[in-house]
Amino acid sequence: MKGKRFIIYGIVQGVGFRPFVKRLADELNISGSVCNHGPFVEIRAFGEKKALFAFEERLKLSKPERAVIEKMETSFFDSDRIPEKFIIDESLRTESGNNIFIPPDIAICDDCKKELFDKNNRRYLHPFINCTQCGPRLSILENLPYDRERTSMKYFKMCAVCESEYYDKSGRRFDAQPVCCKSCGPLVYLLDASGNKIISDGGAFTKARRIIKNGGVIAVKGIGGFHFVCDASSETAVEELRKRKHRPSKPFAVMMKDMDTVRRECTDISHEQEKLLEGPEKPIVLLERSDRGKLAESVAPGNPRTGVMLPYTPVHLLLFSYPDDVKDFPDVLVMTSGNISGAPICRTEEEAVIKLSGIADAFLSNDREILTRADDSVTDHFEGKPYMIRRSRGYAPLPVRVNSLRDDKCIAAFGGELKNTFCIGKGKLLYPSSYIGDLSDAHSTDVLNDTMERFIKMLDAVPRAACCDLHPAYLSVRAAENFAEERGIPLFKIQHHYAHILSCMAENDRKEPVIGLAFDGTGYGTDGSIWGGEILACDMLEFRRLGHITSFKLAGGDTAAREGWRAAYAMLKDAGMDCEAEVILGDVKDKLPVISAMLEKNVNCAISTSAGRLFDAVAALLGVKACSSFEGEAAMALQFAAERYLKGKGEVPSLKEICEDTGDIFKLLALQKLEGMDSCMLAYAFHEMLSDWAAENAYRAGVSEGMDTVALSGGCFQNTLFLKLVKEKIKKRGMKVLVHSMIPVNDGGIAPGQAYHAACKML
Repeated sequence: MKGKRFIIYGIVQGVGFRPFVKRLADELNISGSVCNHGPFVEIRAFGEKKALFAFEERLKLSKPERAVIEKMETSFFDSDRIPEKFIIDESLRTESGNNIFIPPDIAICDDCKKELFDKNNRRYLHPFINCTQCGPRLSILENLPYDRERTSMKYFKMCAVCESEYYDKSGRRFDAQPVCCKSCGPLVYLLDASGNKIISDGGAFTKARRIIKNGGVIAVKGIGGFHFVCDASSETAVEELRKRKHRPSKPFAVMMKDMDTVRRECTDISHEQEKLLEGPEKPIVLLERSDRGKLAESVAPGNPRTGVMLPYTPVHLLLFSYPDDVKDFPDVLVMTSGNISGAPICRTEEEAVIKLSGIADAFLSNDREILTRADDSVTDHFEGKPYMIRRSRGYAPLPVRVNSLRDDKCIAAFGGELKNTFCIGKGKLLYPSSYIGDLSDAHSTDVLNDTMERFIKMLDAVPRAACCDLHPAYLSVRAAENFAEERGIPLFKIQHHYAHILSCMAENDRKEPVIGLAFDGTGYGTDGSIWGGEILACDMLEFRRLGHITSFKLAGGDTAAREGWRAAYAMLKDAGMDCEAEVILGDVKDKLPVISAMLEKNVNCAISTSAGRLFDAVAALLGVKACSSFEGEAAMALQFAAERYLKGKGEVPSLKEICEDTGDIFKLLALQKLEGMDSCMLAYAFHEMLSDWAAENAYRAGVSEGMDTVALSGGCFQNTLFLKLVKEKIKKRGMKVLVHSMIPVNDGGIAPGQAYHAACKML
């Protein structure tokens, strides 16, 4: 007797896929079984030929909303007997192969949301309500296959009613691993600022809401870590949070109660952006801010855009709408990562109390353990598609498929130093991790190491090589060196900007050579200088540096990255405009003699071709922003100034011309600034001229190298105005352009590029 076997790879765990298969089989009178093997789901099906055909078609077309079938293999097999019915078999741990899909955390679904506020439902106001279509996944997962006994929910024994729902094939909670209720699930409680438990259950929400309503700050434990929360409509509350967190101007993310609130606070929301806000991933989406809203200006000072997300857990929904006596509760809340200055988001209650107690007035916590940190994902939009800024909750660790890779290579890539993520490469799939953060100390490096070990375990991976950045002082490099030495495997050190271009190639499944435009902050060059505005000829195995922006000196080490006027002064000196510098940089003219001496004597100076520092220098030159309190602040201000000009005038300024080098661009801008030309117009002129220079030089490099494709990567391309101009100008010259979408263009996206290169080298 013949049966038909289906091997299905993709997002088919934690999304109700096996219950769906059973219901479909029962409907079509098919017997057999479905089993979760970890890397894949196996179906063994018996039935009439017509029924099997319909079964296969509906597997693809009628699958659960949040399931993704990446690959389906089918074959016939012999059997001694035909089963009488269709069953869900116990999960088996099978040798993984190279097609594992770890389920990411998923936002609460609409059905659970309705039940949460239904007084007649037994899960009314239950902070951990979930079903097969929603709830935590990666953040509570110990290992695959995804079953309750391999999650942090194993410590909560199901009550009889929940257990009956778990085994009821007709219900929404059939085989839902985190299923629970108030009787058998985790408990929410409130801690005071010192970490002492003061109240539980509904009282915890009421007390937390009262603190927020009265202008306080609480730390809330979410799916993947803690968040600081305060009233986003209160200038006093937001400024107090800024003061406590020592964060003077970096924008805060805002959680809004519902789409009606988003439409009030934001403008020009596209259909794609709205779909993303309401989808199962629920990332932070950058939206244009309305002038009719209630948001405090200090949420994002001087920024025309706001990072917005909708509630994605029952806890968030209850914060907004708990039925109590707290009246006029705000419908906009600051919801920013519970961490200290770029460090990893706090995962455990103990860690949060130690590190955040000087900031939070109270902690809304619970006793379900978070196993893997998952900070919020952040996305912009470009050409109607998501343009990822930070890839984490909801997306990580879904893989990127690169078909040119071989199935027998496994790589551990350690990423960069800032915005760190790592990547495990296994066969043709590259698995970017959830967001780690800046590697500033031993603790953040421990988080990197611990999370990587967890991913290696879940992916059943045995790395045959490690790879990292070229910079000798990076903590990520030190971690990679220790990792490789402990395992006795080779270590590949890959130039930072080459890794950026490789990442863009990997995301676009590109194996043919490209011209790479890597415009970034800083990266260690092969000559020991600081690179960042590079034109590279790249293939999978090597690169050559074909050109770069005009080099300049950075005086003062790391301080120069925060004070853009230092680079501006160095460029003015190079242009022979020492005297004019005092006029242009009048606010810091008393500091110029010291910097002049440093430059002339080459004391604490570094040679740089950093495009990021060029943006900072132009921002200082034009009086837009002389110093930055966070990475990219000056460059962002320059972009906003250019967009204000474009929005107001709608015409290209007369300065639009191709300069032979970026030093000429800077000098031309300085001369026009001295003549009193509008700073916003000059900001736009800079974007036009630099994009002309980049496109022309990429074109010349392509002609010289016989290449017709340019890849754009590096943090400067977070600037979507610059990205748009460069892409358009390259395409007008008859070349193809590769850009990022789901992998960050900044340093948070270089690990897949490192893994791609190392896997190719291993061939």
